[in-house]
Amino acid sequence: MRKIIGRLSMIGLLLYSTVGEAQPGSSLAASFDGLKITLCGTSSPLPAPGREQACVAVETPNHLYIVDAGSGSAATATLAGIPTAKLRAILLTHFHSDHISDIGDFNLNSWVAGRPAPLQIVGPEGVDRIVEVLNITYELDRGYRVAHHGAALLDPELGILLSRPINEGVIVDEDGLRITAFEVSHPPIEPAYGYRLDYGGRSVVISGDSLVTDKIVEIADGADVVLHDAMALQLVQGAETMARNIGNTRVATVLHDIQDYHATTSDLQRLVDEADIGQLALYHLVPAPRNAMAVAAFIRGVPEGAIITEDGMVISLPVDSEEIAVE
Repeated sequence: MRKIIGRLSMIGLLLYSTVGEAQPGSSLAASFDGLKITLCGTSSPLPAPGREQACVAVETPNHLYIVDAGSGSAATATLAGIPTAKLRAILLTHFHSDHISDIGDFNLNSWVAGRPAPLQIVGPEGVDRIVEVLNITYELDRGYRVAHHGAALLDPELGILLSRPINEGVIVDEDGLRITAFEVSHPPIEPAYGYRLDYGGRSVVISGDSLVTDKIVEIADGADVVLHDAMALQLVQGAETMARNIGNTRVATVLHDIQDYHATTSDLQRLVDEADIGQLALYHLVPAPRNAMAVAAFIRGVPEGAIITEDGMVISLPVDSEEIAVE
């Protein structure tokens, strides 16, 4: 499938997914009421086969929000049957490239799928600059597609991104869904945000890239699911040593520098000890495991019961229930 995907156009992917969405088990198929969380990307900038960069889709019957849009995640979301026509906004945690690379493709996919309003890009101060540049970058592409398919199908105004800078606090409160932004620790980036989404008595917290902080412990308390970034420090330190031993000081320096701004697998123990969490699930994996042996090495020190997520994993939280279904 990976070879086939590489040769499909974005329009082709949309046609493929439209068929998929009509099938049982797809995002549109069931009358599921609750929070449906799909991992569209679980990797970090370090590439790993079968894993795209950071992206989480959160659905309710009336909402779809994407948290971050790393490289490759838009195709994963489309092939998973996520109904991008109802995409309201992309919530950015920060502006590292592995969190923003696929904004353009999400915009195109949802525009072609029939999104009824312009796509909002929500994030910290500076999001205006990101959106301005993306609109300029894709200006010719938008024109080509409107000329080809017609303005009746592709309203030109709906292909233009809108920006929404935010601060900490409640940023969405509509139709039973509340989204709260909170500051996280990812120096030297200030501010960087995580998000908590509450719907029907169920909740998910998405950390973005962050150390375990007092704020995250506070926000995570009582949440059904916490998706937190995770670094296997022992693996990163081992890779740093190997890079130094072969004289690759540039890579060694980068591997050294990233060790102090991601949560280590052992640091996450504090989160489960101090916050009442239904399920801890780890994503934005540094380095992302490539096989079962790598997973076994990664999970050393991980809190008992924590999930190492995979691309395409779905976590469902039905309303009026304590069930946490993982598939």
